Amino acid sequence: MAFTIALAGKGGTGKTTMAALIVRALRELGARSVLAVDADPNSTLHEALGVEVERSVGEITEEMMKSTQATPGGMSKDAWLELNVHRYVVETSEFDLLSMGRPEGPGCYCYANNLVRGCIDDLSRSYEYVVMDNEAGLEHLSRRTTRDVNALLIVSDPSVRGVRTAGRLNELADELDIGIDSRYIVVNRVDEPLDPMLARAIEECGLPLLGTVPPDEGIIRCDLEGLGLLDLPEDSPALVAARKMTASAVPALRQATV
Repeated sequence: MAFTIALAGKGGTGKTTMAALIVRALRELGARSVLAVDADPNSTLHEALGVEVERSVGEITEEMMKSTQATPGGMSKDAWLELNVHRYVVETSEFDLLSMGRPEGPGCYCYANNLVRGCIDDLSRSYEYVVMDNEAGLEHLSRRTTRDVNALLIVSDPSVRGVRTAGRLNELADELDIGIDSRYIVVNRVDEPLDPMLARAIEECGLPLLGTVPPDEGIIRCDLEGLGLLDLPEDSPALVAARKMTASAVPALRQATV
């Protein structure tokens, strides 16, 4: 089964940026195969990775739920969904990407979501690592995609309020039926040494600090020029930080040179 790294946190903290940096870091640290899963309905991970997405799983699911003709005769819904999920995985030489999206039609999609979760579980077995970029909150981790997470990274902005929100998300994780091996806080867009009040909030939030990510003009430049973060130079401060954190979070990579 793949080693799964999930990104969570409140909106605007830079989860998608971190997910893209971790995808790149995994490849640079020797990962053989990486699946990026964009589980945020406001799908932007493909832009951060510099690729195009033809269809999302949400669109496929909605088509299946709205029309009985969407599923060919003699084929079960789960087989049809699995076929289409594999069909619309974006494949590159560095990583593969699956965009989850969200069905927009009315009605209950619980049955379809269960099919999707099983399908993604099966797909994940073909990869060494899975990196999941998630929407704000944690409930979707238990209802939408993989059941188990090896490393949950809760991303915070450099504010006491943001760190406290990360702590509350950590408490919420205790209430959900999710298998999580390790949890960390990552503070984004902050220079060290940390302000004493911010450092104290981190100590009190209940999460070990995996690392901090400094502000990086290269990320801003990539966004302005419409480039993916795979175009960042190797000495990008944010990428260097992501390499260190990835090696620390993944037991198999802890001896890697970063």
